[in-house]
Amino acid sequence: MQELTHYINGAHVKGTSGRFANVYNPATGEVQAKVPLANQDEMAQAVAVAEKAQPAWAAVNPQRRARVMMAFVGLLNRDMDKLAEALSRENGKTLPDAKGDVIRGLEVVEYCIGAPQMLKGEFTDSAGPGIDMYSMKQALGVTAGITPFNFPAMIPMWMFAPAIACGNAFILKPSERDPSVPLMLAELMEEAGLPKGILQVVNGDKEAVDAILYNDTIQSVGFVGSTPIAEYIYGTGCAQGKRVQCFGGAKNHMIIMPDADMEQAADALVGAGYGAAGERCMAISVAVAVGDDTADRLLEKLVPKVEALKVGPYTSGNDVDYGPVVTAAAKANIERLVQSGIDQGAKLVVDGRNFNLQGYEDGFFVGAHLFDNVTKDMDIYKTEIFGPVLSTIRAQSYEDAIGLAMDHEYGNGTAIFTRDGDTARDFASRINIGMVGVNVPIPVPLAYHTFGGWKKSMFGDLNQHGPDAFKFYTRTKTITSRWPSGIKEGGEFSIPLME
Repeated sequence: MQELTHYINGAHVKGTSGRFANVYNPATGEVQAKVPLANQDEMAQAVAVAEKAQPAWAAVNPQRRARVMMAFVGLLNRDMDKLAEALSRENGKTLPDAKGDVIRGLEVVEYCIGAPQMLKGEFTDSAGPGIDMYSMKQALGVTAGITPFNFPAMIPMWMFAPAIACGNAFILKPSERDPSVPLMLAELMEEAGLPKGILQVVNGDKEAVDAILYNDTIQSVGFVGSTPIAEYIYGTGCAQGKRVQCFGGAKNHMIIMPDADMEQAADALVGAGYGAAGERCMAISVAVAVGDDTADRLLEKLVPKVEALKVGPYTSGNDVDYGPVVTAAAKANIERLVQSGIDQGAKLVVDGRNFNLQGYEDGFFVGAHLFDNVTKDMDIYKTEIFGPVLSTIRAQSYEDAIGLAMDHEYGNGTAIFTRDGDTARDFASRINIGMVGVNVPIPVPLAYHTFGGWKKSMFGDLNQHGPDAFKFYTRTKTITSRWPSGIKEGGEFSIPLME
């Protein structure tokens, strides 16, 4: 069995804690590797290396740092198939979806090639007699990121690319469920010209997380995962004086108005609800049909599409719609929530409970489920299921529909499907959710805009990628400068005033 490593100071380093986690092939249920779980001392070693390497990297011209990003983009394209295969093998995604994972991270790296522009300060000439004022954006020092299993390429790149472009060192603690791709990314960054010690990968569980949070050298922490852990990391990190951004759970509503194109809406729901087996924080998990007639017309289009979904391992080719979920525990939790929906009175229109894939009986496959007549007091509505389960709610009016989304504790993403511009504009303006789609089911912003939810989907004041990333990973220093023409005799004992 393969034994994975940490990546510290430009080398693969075996774990010394004696603790390991199993890395599964979700399609077969087999353990294919074990990954070391770092202790506090191992994390401290990685941070010490990063602290020593960072000042020289911060002193490198921003344009030269950007050239490393440019070279990294070329290497990502070169190794795209290799990265996607490793990602699919550990995560379970189809190969096209795995490539999409890499590409959405790559796009943020491309944006970071513009770091020289984003890092420019401001200058005021003659702010006073002979006085100039200017600002600098300077690196924080050593930064860290804690990333989830569902996007093992994209989210690490969303964090480490802008952090490193700004002149920081970065400690990456990826998910222990699929750690191979993050290790590969660190190797590629150094092949692109990044000095050793600037990007380190330290695998681990809560002990490693706490080692990050309580390490005084680490200046900022980014996190993506569940809301309870986001709240813990945000509260603990802020209490330790760190800059923290945490992105938590989601329950994304898609509102379907009576005037919507039902074929288009059904296609959107299938892709957004079941893609990646529903293991996306931007997955649509609630379809809100406005009016019973709208719901009936929608389900008439939707049911056959859901029933026709092809579920299988990534090795079956590109015609597979989605693969297994990541672990047996994830599968069991989804099945528990499905049963709760039945017990609480929802109508199971498409029943995936008896799904069985011949030859892969031990894999973590979950059939597609579609509920109708879901109400907001049910567990399947309140909880982020993170699986191939779509709930349909029948709202009696537009106001009822928008109220459902606005009242939910999560506010990551939402969408509306309509032909009416006034309705779309009202929805986009009023909704208290961070990312909004109008006839777009998964409104993930492109790299040069920012990604972030509201309410209990995000903790912090700056979003991921886009301009916010360069704000998060830098500090602003303001300088007031005067160069006297000669030696001035005597001291001044009052605050100087503008004349």
